[in-house]
Parts: sequence; C-alpha cells; structure tokens
Amino acid sequence: MAKKHFKLSVIPLGGVGEIGKNMTVYRYGDDIIVVDAGIKFPEEEMLGIDAVIPDISYLVENKEKVRGIFVTHGHEDHIGGLPYVLRELNVPVYATRLTLGLIENKLREHNLLDTVKLIRIDGDSAIQVGVFRISFFYMNHSIPDTGGFAIDTPEGLIVHTGDFKIDHTPVDGRPAELSKLAGYGEKGVLALVADSTNAEREGFTPSEQIVGKKIDDIISHATGRVILATFASNIHRVQEVIEAAERYDRKVAVVGRSMVNNTQIALELGYLSAGASTIVDVDDASKLPPERVVILSTGSQGEPMSALTRMARGAHRKVEIVPGDTVVLASSPIPGNEKYVFRTIDQLFRAGAHVIYRGVHVSGHGSQEELKLMLNLVRPKYFVPVHGEFRMQRVHAGLAESMGVSEEEIFILDLGDVLEFNNGQAQISGKVTAGTVMIDGLGVGDVGNIVLRDRKLLSQDGILVVVVTLSKETGSVLSGPDIISRGFVYVRESEALLDQATKIVETTLTRMVADNISEWSSLKTAVRESVGRFLYEQTRRRPMILPIIMEA
Repeated sequence: MAKKHFKLSVIPLGGVGEIGKNMTVYRYGDDIIVVDAGIKFPEEEMLGIDAVIPDISYLVENKEKVRGIFVTHGHEDHIGGLPYVLRELNVPVYATRLTLGLIENKLREHNLLDTVKLIRIDGDSAIQVGVFRISFFYMNHSIPDTGGFAIDTPEGLIVHTGDFKIDHTPVDGRPAELSKLAGYGEKGVLALVADSTNAEREGFTPSEQIVGKKIDDIISHATGRVILATFASNIHRVQEVIEAAERYDRKVAVVGRSMVNNTQIALELGYLSAGASTIVDVDDASKLPPERVVILSTGSQGEPMSALTRMARGAHRKVEIVPGDTVVLASSPIPGNEKYVFRTIDQLFRAGAHVIYRGVHVSGHGSQEELKLMLNLVRPKYFVPVHGEFRMQRVHAGLAESMGVSEEEIFILDLGDVLEFNNGQAQISGKVTAGTVMIDGLGVGDVGNIVLRDRKLLSQDGILVVVVTLSKETGSVLSGPDIISRGFVYVRESEALLDQATKIVETTLTRMVADNISEWSSLKTAVRESVGRFLYEQTRRRPMILPIIMEA
C-alpha cells in the first residue's frame, strides 16, 4: 500500500495568535488525534458572550477518523471546550489523574459523564491509537499532573510540550522529565510543537516555592483575617496557603464555586493535603477570631461575579471586607483584565483592607532560557511555536534560530493551516475550516458577527421602535405612529425631537401609499431610512430603528 501523507494541522488553536482555546489536530491518512480542547473567555467587544470555543467543523466532517482527544493538563484553556466537542465527537479522552478528575466534574455538569470514555494515563503510558503511538512526559506548570506528548508517527517523532516551565524545586516534588526529552532528542525528533507564552521574558521563570515563602511571610505577620485570591486551578499555591495556615494555627475557608470544586477534587485525589480540621466551612470561620482565619477565594482577575469582586463591592452573602483584613491577589493580571483587577483593588482599599497585589505570583510558563533548554534537549528538525500571541511565537522562532534551527524549518501557523510532512520534508499545503464559535447561555454558535454588530449598535446608540397600524383596505394610518425610545434619548426631555420623527414617519407612509407601494419590507425600509437620516442630522447618533407595521 502506498504510504499516506502525515499532516499536522493546527485547527483553531489559542496558541495561534491569541491566548486560550488550545487545540491541535494531528492527522495521518485516515487517523486523527486531537491534543487539548480548550475554551477562551470573551473579549471586551463580544457583548453578552459567555465563552469562545474552537470551530470543530473539520473534525465533525472527519469524525469517523478521530481516534481520541489527548489532554496535556487541567486548565480551562485546555479542557474547557471538551463538553461542547464531545457532544459532536464521542471519542475517548486520555488524561492524567487530576486532569481526569477536573474533566469528570465538567462533564457531570453537562450530563455527559456516562457517555464519554475517560482513560487515565501517566508517565509510563504508551498508547497505540491508529498509526500513532503516544507517550506522556511530565513537565512543571501552575497545576499538577501537567505534561506533554511524544507522538510517534510513520513520518517521525513529534514532541508536543503543552504549557510548561522547568521548576527544579516543584511544590509537589515531581521535576520535569528532562531525561525523556533528551532521549527523544537522541532518537531524532521531526518537529517540536512548543509553548511560546513567555518567549518575551528573559532568563528563567522563578520556582513556585518563592511564592510559598511570600505567602508564609504574609500570613505570619497578618494581625487579622487573610483573604487570598488566586486561580482556582493553581493547586500548588492552594497547598502553600494550607501549609502556611497550619503553621500559624489558622483555619482555611474556601469560597468561590470553582475554588470549592477544584479544592475538593484535589483533596479527594490526594493532590492536596490538609489536617483533618484545617479546612472549615465559611460560616464556621466567621465565628473564629480574625487572626485564626485564612479565606481562599476566586477573583484574582477581577471577574465581575467572582467571590473576591463581590466581597469588594459588599455584595457577598457570607464574607464582608472589614478594616484589619489583609487581602492578597496571588496572581498577575491577564492582558485585558487590568482595569477589572484595579477596580477591585480600589474597592478593597475603600473597604479598609490592606491589599497586597504585587510580587505574590510566578508564571507557570517557561522564560527564554527554559525555551532554549527545551530546544537543546529535543533538537528538532522542524520547529512550530504555539500557545501564545503572534509576537510571542515570533520571538520564540527567533530563539530557535539562535539555537541553530534555520528559518526555513520554522513554521508559525495561522488558524487552520495544514502543515504537511512527507518523506522528512515539511510545507504548508493548504487550509481547513477554522475559527471561533461563541457560546451565549445555552446557545452554541447561534451568535455571530451580525448579532454582535447589532448588540454593539444597541449599546452605543440605543433603539427606537416605531409602531404603526395601517388600514388593510386603503393603506392609510389608523393609529400611531407611536415611537418608543430605549437607550437613545430620555423621552420626557426630547418630546419635540420625537414629535418631529413621528411626523416624518407619517409623511413617509403617506407618500408610499400614494405611490401604490404597500409591501411591508419596502415600507419598513423607507421608515428606517427617513427617520434614521433625520435623527443623525439632529443628534449625530445612529440608533437601531425597528419599525413594526400592523394591519387592521
């Protein structure tokens, strides 16, 4: 049988010019595997959108070829899209123990747990799926059980790092499996697909243990309650908080839905350890002296409905910020979230808290020296930087060039590009359907650019509803026009303007009837254009105009 081509396709990846919703598709002939299925939080202009997931049209079109989804770790930008993907593709999901625990919780919420096959893997796993043989290797990150995949294909070995840093003193005691990476390099690696998130940062990313020492110092010196907000998935940091609380005879209360869920899962699976009486209900914590309490919370990014943000504005049902509280934001703002974070910080200061919001965080992604070490260990023939915005990938590509990878052997891919390997040679051979799908409530993909455009228009200039009833026989106006304004002008202060608009509607409809034009679409268009032109001349605003014409 003739040898089929192996295609490495990036089908929409967060690592391709953006951060979030990571997904990489590997295809060889009739076999496809997927690495990660993430979600992305909406950008500011995505009004009303809850989340963004990859467009999986290509996978749905080839669903009979998809052999499984392999997950690198349990962060939302790598597992958050699974419930939506698995509704369309009922394929096995392979992940490590903690990652599977987080996935199970997510699938349970979507009533999918009983229908999806979940397969646990670890550092000793080597799974044969179609023509692919996939091995897992552990790396360090800001959540335990993180790693990457060595994907053996008929064309050669692909190393997919996932998100990573190299921490020589990790909180969980499990170092990155650098010896495995070196072994892959000795064997020969066709391509390295690697995390670029911190490619712009020089040096090394500090160890998580540095944060642990700062948390210990803060808790030891605090005279009242300590309220610490961090990412709910940062299990290592949660462990550091628990250990510091125990050292200084404090109880730990956990608030925020995702923090409660993740902490419970990590405790049940043994990824968190705490004394039998250390973790208490928030109601019980409120009965203790302040100097004996630590509260672990979500909201380090200033999310409007998160626990810390609600505390800051006095809207949390069980925790009220009071003078004497020490509030710690153990994170750094994700680009785009700065104004929300600093708004929350201001509110916390106003409530009388002592707020520590700098220096209690280290990244979970490797900086330049770690990225160079990865390249040195793996020594790939081809290099594909992913997981980061375009400028990060561009800088990462420059690092690879400095390590001896030629420019022709580096591919920065766009969404949907098909990077094809054939007899050891690589080229971008085409493009598949790729992009984003927006989630609004229970609707998946039913909100597109046109709806977003309308929402933006409504948010900027409001809406004007024109209601009129016409005679079925003569076409003359029987009642109305009535004009309803929402978000455009305050009616009581703009009566003259709306009276003039009403007259324009009457004049327009009279003219249309005189010209024997009775088709509703034509009447609505004429009203929309005439009123819109008048309002723009008077106000320099363009509200959405919605004519409602009835017959009687």
